[in-house]
Amino acid sequence: MAVTAKIDVKENDILGSLRDLFKEILELEDIHAILVPQHLPMKNMVMPTLVTDPDHLTGVDPLAPAFAMNAAKIVSRLTRKPMGGKIAAVLRPCEIRAFIELVKLKQGRPDDLILIGIDCLGAFQNQDYFQYAGQNGSEPTMRFFNAFLNGKTTEMEGIHLSAACKACEYPVAASADIQIGLFGAEINAHYLVQSQTDAGTNILNQLSLTEIAEPSARRDAIRLLVERRTQYRDDMFAKTSEATDSLEKMTNYFATCVNCYNCRVACPVCYCKECVFVTDVFNHDPSQYLQWANRKGIIKMPTDTLFFHVTRLAHMSTACVGCGQCSNACPNDIPVMELFRTIAQGTQQAFDYEAGRSLEEDPPLSVFREEEFSEVVGIE
Repeated sequence: MAVTAKIDVKENDILGSLRDLFKEILELEDIHAILVPQHLPMKNMVMPTLVTDPDHLTGVDPLAPAFAMNAAKIVSRLTRKPMGGKIAAVLRPCEIRAFIELVKLKQGRPDDLILIGIDCLGAFQNQDYFQYAGQNGSEPTMRFFNAFLNGKTTEMEGIHLSAACKACEYPVAASADIQIGLFGAEINAHYLVQSQTDAGTNILNQLSLTEIAEPSARRDAIRLLVERRTQYRDDMFAKTSEATDSLEKMTNYFATCVNCYNCRVACPVCYCKECVFVTDVFNHDPSQYLQWANRKGIIKMPTDTLFFHVTRLAHMSTACVGCGQCSNACPNDIPVMELFRTIAQGTQQAFDYEAGRSLEEDPPLSVFREEEFSEVVGIE
């Protein structure tokens, strides 16, 4: 039976309350470690940390508007083989959806794993976060958190959330074992924890919690946020489609690509151990470049940049979760996410599929459905 409970926030210290919750979970007999975002002691950045000692949870900060990487890659690495103990992982909704895709791609295992989702307020691009936070520890997180509660859902102190976050219609994780609920709660007094699976219920039943009914204000707050983000998303789709609806426009869109492949490395669901673009297939002979240049009189260097992105689009559009790490990693500020999300929306709608929605849904192209695309295959 699902559990909805409240956890008190004392002296407006929500980070302290979250730290205490994670400490209680880590101290449970069947939980051996917890993966949780924390401030690094050597630099004011929030990164995933794997913690086995509750005394090392002092820097917990899952509310920081920092998103240096999609931690689904880390969870995949930790779970692809048995690791000898059960872990809990505190993740954003897009990280959970990415991990679900990786499980379906045989790159991770849900066994011995408790997924803890948390209502996502969004995050800045890396450089914007450094500008916003400085070296002030968790204090910028509370400025961000309070600004969000006061209606600043896309911009704080002149710094905007990443486009991926402004366009994300999944601020709540539907597939977590436990969901930490911030939206619609009397956040200065308490927040919610809800179990969404039997495994999550088992964990919450071991904690001393006060059960309550989910407040109607929560559903209303989520609905309004999703409506605003969906409108931004649809406007983004329209602008991106117009900017890339011809080969000439697409070439211009990626004109400053330098083939660094950062977007591929940062993508949580781009999992190939060896990419074709770093093999000899694209290690052209020097004479080839001269031949191409002679044919047209001029060629852009490096070559193959557009082909790289089109190939990745073909590979990843069914699995893209829109986390925005591709754009976050681009050194030349190419809006990679906008195009990938635009194409992914069309691809996933065509297959009636949402990346990361459920472990029970087979990925498109992995199974044959006789009734699918009958106008293409000619089966009546």
